[in-house]
Amino acid sequence: MCGRFAVTLPNDAMAQLFQAAPANNLPDVPNYNVCPTTGIHVVYSDGDMRRLGAMRWGFLPHWYKAPNDGPLLINARAETIAEKPAFRAACRSRRCLIPTSGFYEWSKDSEGNRLPWYITRQDHTPLVMAGIWQDWQVEGGEALRTCAVVTTGASSDIDQVHHRMPVILGPDQWGKWLGEEGHGAAALMQAAPPQTLQLHRVDRRVNSNRASGPELIEPFEET
Repeated sequence: MCGRFAVTLPNDAMAQLFQAAPANNLPDVPNYNVCPTTGIHVVYSDGDMRRLGAMRWGFLPHWYKAPNDGPLLINARAETIAEKPAFRAACRSRRCLIPTSGFYEWSKDSEGNRLPWYITRQDHTPLVMAGIWQDWQVEGGEALRTCAVVTTGASSDIDQVHHRMPVILGPDQWGKWLGEEGHGAAALMQAAPPQTLQLHRVDRRVNSNRASGPELIEPFEET
């Protein structure tokens, strides 16, 4: 799964990386503690061109009457995404890329304390997660664009920390996932190959969604 991540790439560099037209409402960067329900950077295709915009991290099915009308859907399981009523239409036609620098995951020690880890690509390039999106609107209200991260079983790089992970896409897979290269996106929903990711312990400060600053991603060792 994915419940928190970091974004350090400048907005103009993100737009250039994905060859996407940037919106005017992009979230501030860097952000070392991106949390659910906040606006995040998302790359999607409108059929004519790629766009880099902001979406609420927390997918809202069309039947929700309010954002808190049901479970908080920040992740969508690859194994069932095509079957779930909340996700199946978005999986077919509204897929997106969620650029990050890395994401956090937690293990537990013998006393049940949550120990945070920061996970990045071994090649130090941006870590791009597969996502789905949907516009949500209540009657008479303004549409809210929302999204979720697609997850799958963890690779051997990180399964000692957690049994789930985001679906991570390389540059050669971006067009297929966005629907620019025909069918076949379903085949991309699998764990990253071994030796793609690396991880290190970070300070427990990141356990708080109010924590901020670059020290959150720095390696940490218990004294």
